[in-house]
Amino acid sequence: MRPPFRFPEDLITLRRAWQQTYAELAQAPTGAGTTALRRRLITLSGTLCTHPHWATPTAWRTGGIELRRATHTSVSTEGEGAA
Repeated sequence: MRPPFRFPEDLITLRRAWQQTYAELAQAPTGAGTTALRRRLITLSGTLCTHPHWATPTAWRTGGIELRRATHTSVSTEGEGAA
């Protein structure tokens, strides 16, 4: 059994902000002026990928999925039952 991953609090906060922005963008009606949300998502994506926690070459591959699991919230599952 592998030990649990430990992520810096700012990285977890950043990932949750990314998830929230993604959910808002996904729920926005077509033509609703989503430019600000798209720009924020791009900025958050860049900041997430270049966070110092991922400094080692294999850190992202081994920890990326674990970060998603650690920050999984109801935000990412909202609306799934509506389909």
